[in-house]
Parts: sequence; structure tokens; C-alpha cells
Amino acid sequence: MKPLWRLNKYLYKYKGLLLLGIFFTVISNIFVIIPAQLVRIAIDYVVESFTLYKPLIKGGLGELARENFLDYVLVFGVLILVMALLRGFFLFLIRQTIIIMSRRVEYDMKNEIFSHYQNLPLSFYRKNSTGDLMARISEDVSRVRMYLGPAIMYGLGLLTLFPMVISYMISVNAELTLYSLLPLPVLSISIYFVNNLINERSEKIQRSLSGLSTYVQEAFSGIRVLKAFVREEDSARVFAEESEEYKSKSIDLTRVNALFFPLIMALVGISTIITVYVGGMQVIKGEIGYGVIAEFILYVNILTWPVTSLGWVTSIIQRAAASQVRINEFLDAKNDIISKENLKDEIEGDILVENLTFIYPDSGIKALDHISFEIKAGQTLGIIGTTGSGKSTVANLLMRMYDPSSGQILIDGKEIQRFDVAELRRQIGYVPQDVFLFSDTIANNIAFGLDHPDRALIEQAAKDADVYQNIIDFPKGFETMLGERGITLSGGQKQRVSIARAIAKEPKILILDDCLSAVDTKTENAILSALKHIMKDRTSVIISHRVSSAKLADHIIVLDDGKIIERGNHESLMSQKGVYAELYDKQTQASEPIDG
Repeated sequence: MKPLWRLNKYLYKYKGLLLLGIFFTVISNIFVIIPAQLVRIAIDYVVESFTLYKPLIKGGLGELARENFLDYVLVFGVLILVMALLRGFFLFLIRQTIIIMSRRVEYDMKNEIFSHYQNLPLSFYRKNSTGDLMARISEDVSRVRMYLGPAIMYGLGLLTLFPMVISYMISVNAELTLYSLLPLPVLSISIYFVNNLINERSEKIQRSLSGLSTYVQEAFSGIRVLKAFVREEDSARVFAEESEEYKSKSIDLTRVNALFFPLIMALVGISTIITVYVGGMQVIKGEIGYGVIAEFILYVNILTWPVTSLGWVTSIIQRAAASQVRINEFLDAKNDIISKENLKDEIEGDILVENLTFIYPDSGIKALDHISFEIKAGQTLGIIGTTGSGKSTVANLLMRMYDPSSGQILIDGKEIQRFDVAELRRQIGYVPQDVFLFSDTIANNIAFGLDHPDRALIEQAAKDADVYQNIIDFPKGFETMLGERGITLSGGQKQRVSIARAIAKEPKILILDDCLSAVDTKTENAILSALKHIMKDRTSVIISHRVSSAKLADHIIVLDDGKIIERGNHESLMSQKGVYAELYDKQTQASEPIDG
């Protein structure tokens, strides 16, 4: 139960609903007990009436006695019906309080977890899969809700009904109470073990279904590759094998489920037989009336569900505790990217990097090794290097997605750690290498970084990114809905929309992280030409493995294995005849047409 203590703050928050639920549970259980007492009184009345009925017939009063007898029976029937209706009404109120409380807690928990996810650093997402993150905010929260809703509701029912019924049964006949309740502990223990079996097999089914769904999703997503390599039959065979495994596990669960109700009915039947036998012996001895037997049989049936639910509730609590442990692991994860002073100054764009070293905390890879450079406000820096040289790491550190292992980054002469993180990022336009577009309109994707979207600004950003004509050629123009991850657009169009999104923010610092890799040379030149006036008077960082993208920069550094091996402008680097010049020559030759 210890992991679930964390939920007490929610129970306190909705204590009004919880207390009302407890009150309604007690009232509801009173209307469960009263009908059993009415049945006892009614049966004893009927038995006594029949005893007196024959002498009254002989005395000529039979018809009058019969009418009175029927009137009393009708009264008892109406009272029992009223009790049942009242109990149903209070059961409705219980669900309107406790179950609604659990739904509100579920809502609060999901919002808390999602908000916490948003605040966690990039390193957290490198260590955890998207599927795991989604499972904790959906499946695990749902299991915890089952504890806060049904488990508490049935648990309260058990805790209030059991003492009320047992104490009353003992007050009527202690010996008969003992005998009639003998099978109930066995029932609870049996249900507990059966429930564990059901849960265990249900988990296996869920895992099997998850695997089956993942396979189907991949098959449909990669249908072009499947058809191109003529692997349809293999795909169908694997699907059949996965389906067979799912079917087998489902049948195993069905076999266990088949034990559930027969087990309950058998033990309830045994309890009823014991009650009738022991009660019958006491009736023969004249110790109790016939009505007591009927009353105790009703009590046994009343207690059957709470006792049965004990095993089920225990199982729910176990699963909820396991899920809460998983949720707590993520909620306890701390964001180490925090501001020292929460400065919210407007930045000019001076960047100074001194002796910067960075080692990725999850992999231990040294991405940068004592690098230093400076960019004056309004200047452009080009960072050139091959794959794995540390180019994108520089972008992540400038965006403060990570903090450096050693060294420092100064913006406008102030340590980057002094700035408010959100305010710093708000003034930086970032175009990532791996473009991500949302399943929304093109206009909303471009306006993603704007608090107050302006159509003229959106269209101008599209023109600057050389994607305006492509957009207006679509039937719905800027209102065109993009598919998942922007699948509606080509690779080059996606990158240009991503550039437009960064430009629309009108940032003080613009970082282009190898964002022109999916466009051809002609489009690249068009975008760079458009970006010339955009980058004017704005600090810009162009990261690329293509020299053509960086040659316009005021200053260029060449990275290799996390170290700066060359620096200068395009002309000075070409005159050095080093790595930069070699890359330029290779890429220039590769772009020239081959005769033949």
C-alpha cells in the first residue's frame, strides 16, 4: 500500500465526495438488512396464521381471517419493494460520488503526469521509449483509478456491511451464524487465487495483443516495402502465428473464467445447505422459528458478493500499487535544467563558448571536447562536420536542452544558466535535423511558436522559406491538413515548413541544424538566398555537412570527433587546403553532371 499513499492528496482534495460516498454506503446497507428481517417476520406470521386458520374456519371466521392475512402479506411485500427501491437509489448515489471522484482523480493525475513530462529534460526522453511513456499515462493511471473507484466503493461496502450483518446475525443466533458463515473464508481465498490466475493470463493476453497490434501497424505502414519485396505471404504467415498465440492465451483465460461463477455458486450452495440443516435442527427443538432460517439464507447471499469482492479488490489494489510504483518512478524524475536567476531579458545575440566539453549522460559518449568560438550579435556562424562530429550537440547546448559537462556558454556576456529557460528558448528559432510536423493545418504548424498567430506573418515566413508556392498549389492552401508526422508533404517541403515555423517566431538567434539535407541544390540556393535578409542583423548558426550551406557564414568552424580542427571564413579555409577545402571540392564535383 505504501506507493498508493501518494494518492492521499487527491482523496483529501475530494474528501467531500468520499465522505458522501461513505454515508450513502452505510444508508444503502441498512436497506439491505431490513428486507431480510421483514422476510423473517413475514414467514413467522404466515406460519402462525396457518396454525390459527383452521380453528377460525371451524368457527365461521375463516373469510375474515383470510382477508386480514392477505392484507398483512401485501404490506410486507410493499415494504420489501420499497426497501429495494431505496437501496437502488442509494447505490446510484454511491456511484455518483465515489466513481465520479475516481474519474476526477484520473483527470488530475493524467494532467499532472503530462505536465511533468513536459518539464523533463531531453536526456529523459533518450532513456525512455514513447510506448512506455504512453503506457504510464494511460494504462497505469487506469489501474490506479480502479483502486480509487471500484476498489474503494466495494471495500467500503464490505467494511460497513460485514460488521452490520454479522453483529445482527450473532444477536439473533450466534451458533447458526458460525455454521452459516463457515464456507465464506474459503470462498474469499479461492476467489483471490482465481483472480490472480485471471490477472496473470489477462496480462499475457494484453502483451500478445500489443505485439499483434504493433506487427499490424508496421505491416500497414511499410506496405510499400512489403509489396516491393514480395513478402505478402510471409507477412500473412507471421500474422497467423501471432494470432494463434493470442487465441491460445484467450482460451486459457476462458478456462480459468469458467471456474469463477461455479466456484461461487458451489460455496454459496454449501453455506445454504449448512444453514438449512443446522437451522432445521434448531426449529425441531423449538429454539427458533422458520423465518430465522430464511433470514439467514438471505444474509449468506447478501454477504456472498462482499466476500467474493474481497479477493477481487485485493487483486485490484496489488495491480494499482504496481502501476503507482511505475508512475512514481517518472514523477520522481527531476529536471536538472533549471535557471539560477530566472532572467527574462531581451537578448541581443552575442554568443561566447569557452572550453566547452559535453559527455552524454546516458551513453557516456564524449560529443564535444574543449571547443571555443564566438559569434557577435547579427553575425552568422557555420559549423561543418561529418556525421557524429558533434554538430547537433552544439545546437542542443545553445538551446539548453543539456548543460555542458565543463566549460561555459555566455549569451550577451551572461551565463546561459542565469536565463529563464522558457524565455531563452522563446527567443531562439530552431530548425531540427529530424523534422517533426503535427497532424494539423500547415498554417498552424508554421504558427506553432506564436502566442498570437498573424496570417501575414505566417505567409511571409512561408515565402522566406521558399515553400509559399507549394502551399498555395494545394486545394486548401494553408488550411491543408497534414497527415501523421507531416506525411502529406515531401521531405523537402517538410523541411521548408519547419524553417518557416522557426522564422515566424522572429527570433533573436536562428539555429539551422542540417535542415537543408533533404532539398536539392537549386532549392537549397533559393532558401539560402531568401534567408540572407532574414539572417541580416540576426545571430544565426548554420549547422551542416554540406559546405554550400555554410559558405555564406561570416565565420566557419570545422568539427571532427568533437574537436575544432579548422576555423575561418570561406576564402581563408579554402586557401588553407585542409579538410574544408577537400570537402568543398568533393561536394562540388559530386553535384556536377557526368557526361556519357
